[in-house]
Amino acid sequence: MRHRKRTAKLGRKSEHRNAMLANLVCSLIKHKRVTTTLPKAKAARSVAEKIVTLGKSGTLHDRRLAAARLHQEDAVKTLFTDIAPTFKSRPGGYTRIIRLDQRRGDSAQRAILEWVEEFAPAEPEEKKKPEPAEAEKK
Repeated sequence: MRHRKRTAKLGRKSEHRNAMLANLVCSLIKHKRVTTTLPKAKAARSVAEKIVTLGKSGTLHDRRLAAARLHQEDAVKTLFTDIAPTFKSRPGGYTRIIRLDQRRGDSAQRAILEWVEEFAPAEPEEKKKPEPAEAEKK
């Protein structure tokens, strides 16, 4: 019986599932945002949260554990130098899932997996132009 077993199988063998989730988290680290299906996003969120927790301590052992899980050294380097230090004071909840519409081909529920507002790409702010009345006074 599978009581209290919460692993999302995603219709794949364990090796394929682990490799897919590792690649998804590496893409999240590199691109800061990933669009995928909702079950994959929920499964990848768990992996991403655990990897960021490893990155927050920053020891050599944690770096090796992250490299063993992700299999991409450049993603591990970005994680430990850029992403994890920004979440140093945050106790958890580093990612968010935004639901999208259904995919046209198979009606799968799509979602965006991204970092929370501290590390999300900044929105461009509107630049204020000087008011014409002030320019005429000078």
